[in-house]
Amino acid sequence: MLPPNEYVVVSEEATLEEAIRALDLIQGNLPPGRQHHREVLIRNHNGEIVGKLGHHGFLAALEPKYGFLGDVQRLSRAGVSTEFMSKMMDDLGFWEGKMEITCKHACNIKIKKVMIPIEESIDENSSLTEAIHRMMMWQILSIIVKRDNQVVGVLRLSDIFSEIVECIKSSD
Repeated sequence: MLPPNEYVVVSEEATLEEAIRALDLIQGNLPPGRQHHREVLIRNHNGEIVGKLGHHGFLAALEPKYGFLGDVQRLSRAGVSTEFMSKMMDDLGFWEGKMEITCKHACNIKIKKVMIPIEESIDENSSLTEAIHRMMMWQILSIIVKRDNQVVGVLRLSDIFSEIVECIKSSD
């Protein structure tokens, strides 16, 4: 688990460009062996962690038409077929135009408009197996860890995987 002070944290008023620059800056300063960050945490005006934005979120922010579809992951889990969703995307004209223009427009998007609010979390005293179960059930790559309703860290799938690898290697 990484505490928030070792994570990329930006204000909900930050732009997508500011978040990407902050994420890029921390990648170059990671200690050897530390997995790269794949998301930023979002802080509100009271200093509370209220959301996160990962690689998928950054990509979705580049294409505003994703908002018309709603929560694509939930649609998929509800049984909406890939063919149907692909047809909808084709009909809506997703990803038309030049990437440079798309990125230029995305630079000024406010993080609060594209972040994923924190809905899933676990208590800091939860077991690793409970964390794995919830991450698999919710199909997420990281989970917020709380103590008395305050965010104390982020448990990432890459951290869990490293722990599992060590456990398997030591069970010989």
